[in-house]
Amino acid sequence: MGNPEHSRVTVVVATRDRRDELLRTLVHLEKLEPRPPVVVVDNASTDGTAEAVRSGFPDVLLVREPRNMGCAARNTGVARADTPYVAFCDDDSWWAPGALEAAADTLDTHPRLGLVAASVFVGEEERPDPVNEAMARSPLPGDGLPGPRILGFLACAAVVRREAFKEVGGFDPLLFFAGEEALLAQDLAASGWDLCHLEHVRVHHHPSSMRPPGRWRRTMDERNALLTVWLRRRPGLALARTARLAGRSLRDPVSRGALTGALRLLPGAMARRRPVPARVERHLSLLEEA
Repeated sequence: MGNPEHSRVTVVVATRDRRDELLRTLVHLEKLEPRPPVVVVDNASTDGTAEAVRSGFPDVLLVREPRNMGCAARNTGVARADTPYVAFCDDDSWWAPGALEAAADTLDTHPRLGLVAASVFVGEEERPDPVNEAMARSPLPGDGLPGPRILGFLACAAVVRREAFKEVGGFDPLLFFAGEEALLAQDLAASGWDLCHLEHVRVHHHPSSMRPPGRWRRTMDERNALLTVWLRRRPGLALARTARLAGRSLRDPVSRGALTGALRLLPGAMARRRPVPARVERHLSLLEEA
């Protein structure tokens, strides 16, 4: 696993059937100084991913899942880490030189900081992702944090405090994939952990050419957004959001698929419903108003 004694951050990469892009990411991670330990969690790939990682990157800890675990594969990776902090990568993204150490320095200095979100730059032309500006303009009170307080992030650009991540249970497997970050952010905040954006910490994202169909992704985004509201927000809001999605579903097949999927999973969501404290609810309302 590289040189864990020289790095405070383990990088966890969840992947599925993107062998060549994953190998490119691992090349970039291998060049970082100090070199972080890397855990690759293979979500039941069938394209030779595992064999290529074993032969090309023997220092990487490879974990093979027997089936596609979606976002919960990252939990498997965190469970294998022994550093105080864990950075997530997608198989089509990588951390810039110095980024992990800068994030670790900030986490060292702020013991109640549970997660830092980096700035994301896209493609060969290094276009700033719109999420950068959204985080930088957060209306939430900073309260002495080293950057804007946030309640959302991109998983491929986040460094978490391992203790905080494990305390709240990590990513919820109920959501499987798409928009899973919102629920984790709310859980961290509900447990008293701070989250902030660090503009100077950078991630490179070269979006994969092997992405799920756009309609499927939009359906999963809408489904999981509604489930997250039912899992953590006040009942009146959850009912209003459900009614709104139901209205859209009359004319929009994506919304119809999202509503059907959410209703199918709603009994399981209600069984694990855990409303956020009033403080977090106020912050979420502030973000929605902004």
